[in-house]
Amino acid sequence: MPKKIKSLPDSLREIRKQLDLSQEDLARAIGVSYVTVHRWENGVSTPSKLAKAQLRAFCERMGNEGKLKLSAQLSMSGNL
Repeated sequence: MPKKIKSLPDSLREIRKQLDLSQEDLARAIGVSYVTVHRWENGVSTPSKLAKAQLRAFCERMGNEGKLKLSAQLSMSGNL
C-alpha cells in the first residue's frame, strides 16, 4: 500500500526520489528556478497556479511513461 503524502514538500521530495532528480533537475523540467523548488520543499513558499499546472503536467507525463507511481494520488490529494 503506498504511503499517504500529506504536504507539498513531502510530495515534491517523493517525486524527486522516485525519478532520481535533484531539485535543479526538477526545476529545469517544469520551467522554474532551482531556488523556487528549494523554497517549495522547505515550505517557504507555495507554487503559483501556473507552476502547479506545470508540475501536475510533468507528473502526469512521468506517470504515463511508467516512471512515477503517485501522480494520480497527488492530483487527487490536492497537493498539485
